[in-house]
Amino acid sequence: MTGAEARAAITGPFGPMTLVERDGRLVALEWRLTDGSPTPLLAEALRQMQAYFDRRLARFDLPLDWGTGLNAAVRHAMADIPMGETRTYGQLAKLVGAPAQAVGQACGANPLPILIPCHRVTGTDWFGGFSAPGGVETKAALLRHEGALLL
Repeated sequence: MTGAEARAAITGPFGPMTLVERDGRLVALEWRLTDGSPTPLLAEALRQMQAYFDRRLARFDLPLDWGTGLNAAVRHAMADIPMGETRTYGQLAKLVGAPAQAVGQACGANPLPILIPCHRVTGTDWFGGFSAPGGVETKAALLRHEGALLL
């Protein structure tokens, strides 16, 4: 499937989402519904997403496009944060050897929210942003779903 994209949509408790596959890897999660036919990878991704929504899955096992450079380092660090826990931008910054602001930018550029859990990254004394519709309210809902936020 060189260069060609396939899409599959799901509506979950956090709204409509479309997963995008290219070259055998997931490359994006879009916060909207679009038409598409699931490939075997997308069908598995939808199955895992539903299991996550049902609280039967804590970590995704899918081929993802991690990006390159600092973005890849930050995405791998985010993926290592266990479900139900959070880390600060500063903690990730120390881990990847970059300024906290650059880590925040890399979090904001994450094309695979939920699958690469950027919602688990917060500021030291502030919640941080989130690019999904609903912004930080959706971030809070994801953290409550995972048991990381009791508000």
